Amino acid sequence: MNHFRFLLAGFLLFVSFQGFTQSLSTKGVNSRLYVGDTDKQPLIVGLGGSEGGNPWASNYWKKTRDEFINKGYAFLALGYFGAEGAPDMLDRISLEKVHDAIVEATKNLKIDKNRIALIGGSKGAELALLLASHFNDIKCVIAIVPSHVAFPGLTNHLSTSSWTYQGKEVPYVPVSEEAIPALIKRDLRTAFDTMLNDKAAVEKAAIHVEHINGPVFLLSATQDEMWGSTPMSDAIIARLKQHNFTHHYEHIAIEGGHAAPLKHFNKIFDFLANHFK
Repeated sequence: MNHFRFLLAGFLLFVSFQGFTQSLSTKGVNSRLYVGDTDKQPLIVGLGGSEGGNPWASNYWKKTRDEFINKGYAFLALGYFGAEGAPDMLDRISLEKVHDAIVEATKNLKIDKNRIALIGGSKGAELALLLASHFNDIKCVIAIVPSHVAFPGLTNHLSTSSWTYQGKEVPYVPVSEEAIPALIKRDLRTAFDTMLNDKAAVEKAAIHVEHINGPVFLLSATQDEMWGSTPMSDAIIARLKQHNFTHHYEHIAIEGGHAAPLKHFNKIFDFLANHFK
């Protein structure tokens, strides 16, 4: 009986994920690569949010990861802070180091290095949009509850950027004095809304999404308690229209709070099938 159970467990593992996993040696980034058996697999890169660690490599996301693999994609889970080998805090994270980790994954012979898509949620969406706006080998972005600007790093003082590029801090919208009372109350939505009243800072910190070299898909939450992902997604769409963006772009606002769009991966798979070719 025990022998039968062992064989059954092995069979279920085989059908749920045919391929292999590999931890990559990437400076400053925790990288876990999942590759199927087919050739020329497009690469999906998963970026977590302010929770830190490498959430896309966790058992929680295994079912979704396996679905990507079963649909013919390779999957790269990246932890850019709070994970082994990565910085402890979300503070001045190097865009180049994250991009270098993606490039390292494309050295796998089963991966099509010309088809790279990023998927990120919340701060991970902010990172995905920034990466794609700086590196033209990124050919598709899926941003879940994103921001249209860069915000401060998650430090005690909140006085540095979350990101750096070419050794300089990426411009960000700072915490204003008016936003501090909301922060003290842990009312993040009001705090972020108040910070965005600084129009000069917003203009300076705006993500140059018009430089993205491929289709863009935004999923926002209409009752987002974290930050205004729906109006910020609208701002991204407006900027793309303003700059006559030539690739496909789309925004779907999902009814519910910050996590509600995570229940709609069917829309993400449909978008990839139709626009990431």
